[in-house]
Amino acid sequence: MTCRRSSTPSPETRPKRYPRSCVDEYRIELARRDDATTLAQMSERFVETGLRPAWGAVRIGWHIRHPDSVVLAARRGQGIAGFAIMRYGDDWAHLNLLAVDPGHRRRGLARTLLTWLEVSALTAGTFSIGLELRAQNLIARAFYGALGYQETGEIPGYYQGVESAIRLKRDVRVSREAPGTRQPSP
Repeated sequence: MTCRRSSTPSPETRPKRYPRSCVDEYRIELARRDDATTLAQMSERFVETGLRPAWGAVRIGWHIRHPDSVVLAARRGQGIAGFAIMRYGDDWAHLNLLAVDPGHRRRGLARTLLTWLEVSALTAGTFSIGLELRAQNLIARAFYGALGYQETGEIPGYYQGVESAIRLKRDVRVSREAPGTRQPSP
């Protein structure tokens, strides 16, 4: 098995890294109302492990319908491999959730979802994006750090009194490639 548009062997024969072109196998689309239950299940399994689920189908459905929120789904075939939820304000945006099924990780999917949301924010004139993540999630901390997010503080007991959160922020006008440089205005 190989990735479409690439002769690179599939993950079964290359366990360390998936080729970047594998992201082409996914469709990034706005989530539909009938996706809410699936996204809630993914949140419970991949984000809210060990916590009481806070992101149920009703809450996610609200974001799907709300004009100030964008809920993206990364589809492959008939299934959803990942999703992201961002709420936009006038001067800020907040990444509420970002999850990729473990069987689809290390293919650039999380970065693709986040980049889509960041470009939308930049186009709308919203330059500051914030998020919180579990303090113990070192992989997520490294992921966001590599994408230019700066840790701005720790919030003890943020997750239901069980775990602290790390708050991160990024100015999307600053290019990821060359620190300190500005991206062109839309």
